[in-house]
Amino acid sequence: LLPYLKGFLEQFPHVRILIDSQDTARTISMLEQQQLDIGLIAEPRMRRGLSFLPVMQIEDAFVCTRAYLDNLKIREGEGADLFTCGTILLLNRSNMTRAHIDAYFAEQGIEPRQVLEATTMDLLIEFAKTGLGIGCVIRDFVNDELSDGTLMEIPLAAPIRKRTIGFAYQPAYATKTMRRFIHFCFPS
Repeated sequence: LLPYLKGFLEQFPHVRILIDSQDTARTISMLEQQQLDIGLIAEPRMRRGLSFLPVMQIEDAFVCTRAYLDNLKIREGEGADLFTCGTILLLNRSNMTRAHIDAYFAEQGIEPRQVLEATTMDLLIEFAKTGLGIGCVIRDFVNDELSDGTLMEIPLAAPIRKRTIGFAYQPAYATKTMRRFIHFCFPS
């Protein structure tokens, strides 16, 4: 998002931009009610009159501290199932990411016993970094922590399906400025 905004604001420095962090479902609702011009969301299954312009793919991962994992193995044994014995840090059930992860759990026959829910990805990352459990986060958001060893990724038997994020908007209500922004980001 930042490269798009930076380049656009260099060309159009007097545009008023308000950034509000909401989950995908809330953003779609606000777009449908014309409370937003454009939203950065995970690609919805049903577009409900929205145009969607893909930006990138994201991938979810389960991460924790080395200390958390070591302590869990001491407490539960080396071969213990992490999802059964560990505290799994997830977004709350109203979030589309959570629905995606719950579907993955169902496909894989995984039933976490102890779940700690949070309302934002930032909270999940912080909880994982402080050793509260195994957080389900977007891998790109923790690349630095994975590289420097603050967090480690839990290997999975089957990978979690990637998702696409992008810009959504209602073409019928596109303002002149928003059409400029879309053309700037997607010039073709």
